[in-house]
Amino acid sequence: MWDTFKAVLWGFLGVRSSRGYEDDQKKLKVQHVIAAGIFCALIFVVSLFFLVRMLTTK
Repeated sequence: MWDTFKAVLWGFLGVRSSRGYEDDQKKLKVQHVIAAGIFCALIFVVSLFFLVRMLTTK
């Protein structure tokens, strides 16, 4: 499970070595990567929402 989130987070940053990418293709399932990606994107959007709301309210 941690390997899936680690691969997704590296993907969000855009810094992934070709060897790491190939290793991920061999050991990770597509369904898990998609679910982790959606979860991480949701967490990112919600945290941005609350950050902007906190900074703009008086």
